[in-house]
Amino acid sequence: MLAGTPIEKAIHVSHSPSPTAHTFQVDLRGLVDLLSHHLYSSPRVYLRELLQNAVDAITARQALQPGAPARITVTTGDSLTVTDTGVGLSEADVHTFLATIGRSSKRAAAGELEAARGDFIGQFGIGLLACFVVADEITVLSRHAAVPGAPAVEWRGRSDGSYTIRTLPADAMPEPGTRVTLTPRADGGEWTQPDRVTSLARHYGSLLRHEVVVVDPRGGTTRINDTPPWERRHGSPLARREALAEHCRTTFGFTPLDTIDLDLPVAGLRGVAYVLPTAVNPSERAGHRVHLKGMLLSDQASELLPEWAFFVRCVVDVSSLRPTASREALYEDETLAAVRDALGARIRDWLTELAASDPALLQRFIDSHHLAVKALARYDDDLLRMLLPWLPFETTDGNVTLEEFARTHPTVLVTRSVDEFRQVAPIAAAAGLGVVNGGYTYDRDLVHRLPEIRPGTTVTDLDPATVTAHLDPVDSAAELAAAAFLAVAREVVGTYDCDVVLRAFQPVTAPALLLDNREARHERTRAGLAEGTDGLWADILGSLRTEAPRAQLVLNHLNPLVRRAATVIERGLAVTTAEALYGQALLLTRRPLKASESALLNRAFIGLLTHAMHDQDTPAPGPDAKEQ
Repeated sequence: MLAGTPIEKAIHVSHSPSPTAHTFQVDLRGLVDLLSHHLYSSPRVYLRELLQNAVDAITARQALQPGAPARITVTTGDSLTVTDTGVGLSEADVHTFLATIGRSSKRAAAGELEAARGDFIGQFGIGLLACFVVADEITVLSRHAAVPGAPAVEWRGRSDGSYTIRTLPADAMPEPGTRVTLTPRADGGEWTQPDRVTSLARHYGSLLRHEVVVVDPRGGTTRINDTPPWERRHGSPLARREALAEHCRTTFGFTPLDTIDLDLPVAGLRGVAYVLPTAVNPSERAGHRVHLKGMLLSDQASELLPEWAFFVRCVVDVSSLRPTASREALYEDETLAAVRDALGARIRDWLTELAASDPALLQRFIDSHHLAVKALARYDDDLLRMLLPWLPFETTDGNVTLEEFARTHPTVLVTRSVDEFRQVAPIAAAAGLGVVNGGYTYDRDLVHRLPEIRPGTTVTDLDPATVTAHLDPVDSAAELAAAAFLAVAREVVGTYDCDVVLRAFQPVTAPALLLDNREARHERTRAGLAEGTDGLWADILGSLRTEAPRAQLVLNHLNPLVRRAATVIERGLAVTTAEALYGQALLLTRRPLKASESALLNRAFIGLLTHAMHDQDTPAPGPDAKEQ
């Protein structure tokens, strides 16, 4: 075997006594680009990261020196400086933490800071990199608080990955702590303008426990944080409600219907939930504001509450939930799930208390948010018994509560769809039948549970045959007199898979009623699809054929129009009249018309106009006429 062949080389490598260790090389510019475009939602997070590091440094110092000053100062101008009275960094700390990407002093394996780690906001060790999103150079001047007379250390880092470190006399930093200075790039200048910095500081740090002030170029100071409104002392319950309502207006832009205190000591969570005064789309994502140890984590934390609680907006401060790496959302874990369930239970308890103490406010709430209450009552037996009598439903008696409706109708009929309700509502109301529209979200399931809280009430699904049974038959003489017209009508309407019957019912103003159930519609849809396909798909659709009952066009013999139509002998006019009656019944269902049904209505009106004008030269179009 020749020396240097691939096999020989492979053997030589495999028998190498020890592998050579290498260190990953990091392209800092590429990493900053990754942070700015993929991890963080906006360059504005740079200030949050600076505030967060300052808070954590103060927390660490107070763990070592209880009673140490706790102050953060943000100074604006040509450059931006954030100064804290925290624990500071030694020269060794600077080498270890600032020069090593991804390493955090808050994840130290051991040392004096470990005991306070649970009080830190940040845990990922990449916060300072966010500043490179707006600046090409970062200067950190720090003096450690644990060593009296410790020198100051200056770290100067650049976005190209280079940095310098030098030791300065202690008087370069008179007090222990850290000062971070940013020199903004031209394209990052907007984020370091004094007004923008003040706005961002208030946005992220309004609930921080340590004093935070912003100093403008003229020396003016602005305190940007304060005690959370739910923790302040107020002169009276009314004053507290007014203060919270003002906080809601400032934060969310609406005056709340009511305020729910949120307090979960186990999770370290406190805050408020504001009840929206008007209805909202249930699918709209709720924007809850979540602060982590005082620092704003997200103002769009929809995962904080159960989906059914879309009628509230929350502001909370929590210590036990985990943030994602970007610290702009909550990490989905068992703790978050438990907090979500506990907050849902608190909102449910508020509803229970409201029903017992303030029925008027409960009614105002239900008027706006009955859909949310229905969603909750569907899965909560206690709330079902308490709130179902208050909930409005669309019925043949109008929009009334089930309690009121059941007093008049011991047997409650409920439809499966809105279309079915619209078909039968006028006739059922005239016949004295009690029908509830079960086509809306949650309604049918809730109506079927009515007997659980109101014994003696019977609830059944509405069948078109039930309505037909309550329509009076006509006498045999009238049926015989209309036989010729009914035969033509059955031939015309039969092409739409529909039968024709003659009955007498109220109201007299309704000439015809179209009774159609879901099974019949499904069968017609299946048949239409089968006719338009071939091969295997047609065979599959054909195998699904069922003997579903056909729809029924019920003509009202009490209506003058139907009585007159029954006397029509001339076939062309009888065809047009039958189409017109069928089309009118379709319109009464208030469902969207198909193209063929719209064409039928147009054809019927044209035919009636033709006959009315006595245009004998233009025969009335028959059922086989081509659609225009």
